[in-house]
Amino acid sequence: MARGDSEFADFVRAVSPRLLHAAYLLTGDRHQAEDDVQTALVRTYTSWPRIRKQDPFAYARKVLANHVIDRWRRPYREQATEEVPERAVERDFTVGVVDQEWLMRALAPLSLRERAIVVLRHFWDLSEADVAAELKVSLGTVKSTNSRALAKMRGTAAERHSCAAGQAS
Repeated sequence: MARGDSEFADFVRAVSPRLLHAAYLLTGDRHQAEDDVQTALVRTYTSWPRIRKQDPFAYARKVLANHVIDRWRRPYREQATEEVPERAVERDFTVGVVDQEWLMRALAPLSLRERAIVVLRHFWDLSEADVAAELKVSLGTVKSTNSRALAKMRGTAAERHSCAAGQAS
């Protein structure tokens, strides 16, 4: 192993679950999230000698967010197929699964920018200024976009609450 490789492997083991969870929240697609985390870790590895003594998690997080944002900016190219793929059947096994489903539904109507701001701000608990710096937008954009996104999510939460109340009666 090259010098620093074992240190990087330890870093990957420590941060991969959290990066994967955040990538899933950003993309809403488990497979895309896995690909995005892998890309972020490859890019982090190429800079490892320079960043390993600083804050490698912050670097990997920024690489992940930028990678997802870059994909938004590229035109989407759809591949047509003869048959429509089957959709996975949703199953609610535990309260945690129900909460995860609700969270993904709450994030679904958000635009990609709103989703990125909510995840960076509330999942990673970054300050508004840090979110603005990572996404290269103004502080006002972060504040207004976050406010709109949370309002949309509150609507989803109200629907969830009213549905749960209806089922309990």
